[in-house]
Amino acid sequence: MTPKSLRVTAALVAVLGLTATACGPSGGSSADAATLIAFTGQNGDYQGNFNPYSPTANEGIGTIFEPLFFFNAMQRDAKPKPRLGKEFFWNGNGTELHVILRNDAKWSDGQKFTARDVAFTFDMVRKNGTMNSTGFKGTTTVVDDNHVTIKFDEPSYMEGPQVLGRLWIVPEHLWKDIATPATDPVKNPVGTGPFQLEEFKPQAITLKANPGYHGGEPAVKKVRYLSLSGNQGGADALKAGKIDWQTGPVPDIKNVEKTYPGYRAITVPQNQIALFTCSSAELGCTGPQTDPAVRKAIYHAMNRQQLNALAFQDTGSEISPGFALLKRDEPYIAGTLKEKSAAMSPDSAKAAQLLEGAGYRKGADGVYAKDGKPLSLTVKVVTGWTDYITAVNTMAQQLLQAGIKVTPQQLSWNEWADARSQGGYELLIDSVYQGPAADPYYTFSYFFAGYTTAPVGQAANPNFGRMKDPQVDAALAALKRINPENAAARQPHFDVIQQRIEEVMPYIPVLTGGTTSEYNAKKFTGWPTNDDLYAFPAIWSRPESSEILMKLKPAGS
Repeated sequence: MTPKSLRVTAALVAVLGLTATACGPSGGSSADAATLIAFTGQNGDYQGNFNPYSPTANEGIGTIFEPLFFFNAMQRDAKPKPRLGKEFFWNGNGTELHVILRNDAKWSDGQKFTARDVAFTFDMVRKNGTMNSTGFKGTTTVVDDNHVTIKFDEPSYMEGPQVLGRLWIVPEHLWKDIATPATDPVKNPVGTGPFQLEEFKPQAITLKANPGYHGGEPAVKKVRYLSLSGNQGGADALKAGKIDWQTGPVPDIKNVEKTYPGYRAITVPQNQIALFTCSSAELGCTGPQTDPAVRKAIYHAMNRQQLNALAFQDTGSEISPGFALLKRDEPYIAGTLKEKSAAMSPDSAKAAQLLEGAGYRKGADGVYAKDGKPLSLTVKVVTGWTDYITAVNTMAQQLLQAGIKVTPQQLSWNEWADARSQGGYELLIDSVYQGPAADPYYTFSYFFAGYTTAPVGQAANPNFGRMKDPQVDAALAALKRINPENAAARQPHFDVIQQRIEEVMPYIPVLTGGTTSEYNAKKFTGWPTNDDLYAFPAIWSRPESSEILMKLKPAGS
């Protein structure tokens, strides 16, 4: 990418000045040496919300609130790592999941963690649609303090990694008094995780190591999350040695070790960059993007090779219009897709054919129109996300050549996230992420299932594109019932899902993002490498970042 030259604000300078001794690569006190300074991309004030089920949660997933197990989505054969759970097993037909829990965990207020907390959490999620991003429908029974069973009405093998790895356990003795847990902010979080909240400020959140953590107190004693002026602020802070870990673009990304002495970088193709569209008129979406022909015309009019070079420093790679992850999910790619991967070069003739077939006619200004209304759209992007800003500005130029007018609109993260959740947008740029295990089922069930979306004005989570397709929902329901080891039985359902996603296209594929993280290798050891991807190495990825924080050690310790 080629980030714009943005000056670091006075607020950024003040924050960095306060933390300079804590995070410079070259040292400081022994206490400072165990403090990790992180930048997640937060631009604007933190809101002080640690509710792990809120779409606008600041931090705490994995660090304060834990899942039962950690599943590594980077490695297909990786075994789940125990967190609050010790072991699990299914009954013979996949309708009953047994979980044995650890008996040495405590909440950070001193109360003992038990199976009742698990049952309470699962019941709460099942009863609250906006919290239930996995579509969980199980009934949880407490067998004893260290054993729960989750029963399903039908075989539900694919629920395993979601229930065990993507539901964050909360304390019944505190959460039972929260009136609306799906939306109420949590200001003073009490969890079982390796870290606790030490201090909240609008510009910085500080977590401290939990001395009573069941897995042992982390060697990283404090984690401080900073709010900076977007990607440029992160790059400037990295250059000055003021942060230890960030995930995002920096200039000259191929030469990080030379340009940023003491730091290293790792790039992993994992999340899929897309133009999210509020696609469903039936669910209340308005605008030209509710027409599939418009969405597909945008898809064909993109010059992805140019986008990759200008916005992402060629760290991106090809993307499938069916949204299975290329390379990792190669066995599952539908052979009946019109295109296995999106073309890197534009097809203006195809875009024109689609628009004109849908009744659009090009005006004297070169912009298509229908019923007297120009084909004009707004795309929302977070202020400070320089790579995405460059991407949407470049797209606007590319699409205008194809007769589609797109106007970028920069918003604070909070405004952008609210628009994404409520459906208050035409287009926005974001990434479709992977699930808890290396299987495309989870991405499909998160972003394309009818049960994870909602009418405009209500919170969708995370099917923000508002796709509600009976064929996709039926295929997902069938996949849930099939043992994942039976690849032949699964594939016809994967084929249906990918074909419908390509046909409907609620998310317009851009590129598979090469997620790059820069980290202070001089100050901490234990970072993931390409040879040891024990967790997806992105600071904003949860609970993956908590796994990394627990693995790190101050250099020389």
